Amino acid sequence: MPELPEVETTRRGIAPHLEGQRVSRVVVRERRLRWPIPEDLDVRLSGQRIVLVERRAKYLLINAEVGTLISHLGMSGNLRLVEVGMPAAKHEHVDIELESGLALRYTDPRRFGAMLWSLDPHNHELLIRLGPEPLTDLFDGERLFQLSRGRSMAVKPFIMDNAVVVGVGNIYATEALFAAGIDPRREAKGISRGRYLKLAIEIKRILAAAIERGGTTLRDFIGGDGQPGYFQQELFVYGRGGEACKVCGTELRSVTLGQRASVFCPRCQS
Repeated sequence: MPELPEVETTRRGIAPHLEGQRVSRVVVRERRLRWPIPEDLDVRLSGQRIVLVERRAKYLLINAEVGTLISHLGMSGNLRLVEVGMPAAKHEHVDIELESGLALRYTDPRRFGAMLWSLDPHNHELLIRLGPEPLTDLFDGERLFQLSRGRSMAVKPFIMDNAVVVGVGNIYATEALFAAGIDPRREAKGISRGRYLKLAIEIKRILAAAIERGGTTLRDFIGGDGQPGYFQQELFVYGRGGEACKVCGTELRSVTLGQRASVFCPRCQS
């Protein structure tokens, strides 16, 4: 599933080609995504100029002069730029055609993504309860420490809770906990303020590094320019269960936490 760095990579790839451009038409070949694409999307968006392309958590907000297209890539979706009129392959469900001659094409084999319309996107039901962005000053270790008090859940699903902080998905939570030396199975309430301060720093560092490297391509993800991400070459633990730890050589262990696979080093993480 594309996580925050992959979505931010997509935003950076498409924004220069969308912002300031006028939409000529919207072609919808398949409306049945996680939620149905609005029947009148073409009428609402066509003729409007795109003002700004933003990201909130793992949602892309394509802001027009009046209204915003909220897009989510689901488990296997991607947005990329193609020439208007380029034949569509299977699973290429939507084209947003621009007067520039380019089209923003949405592909989603599993159809778990979304394309919704809103006049007030930041108060939309999908976004209004989200926690702070991890790369802003609103998120830090003190927030993690305070919110963890009394929480008996394991620390990994705790930092993956979008009400705590957005965008810390499975890959980056696994890597950040390794970098901070924290066992992902530990109860959130049992971790000290100092260790949370370090964990927040590592979350920021790893997410920023992943964005700069174009995200992580493990299966389906490509960026807005059609290129894969390269951060997978720097993964220390994610997806490496049974292999040797790159730091100490200990065999990495795999467990399930919050219905998600998690890999950790029993020596480096305590």
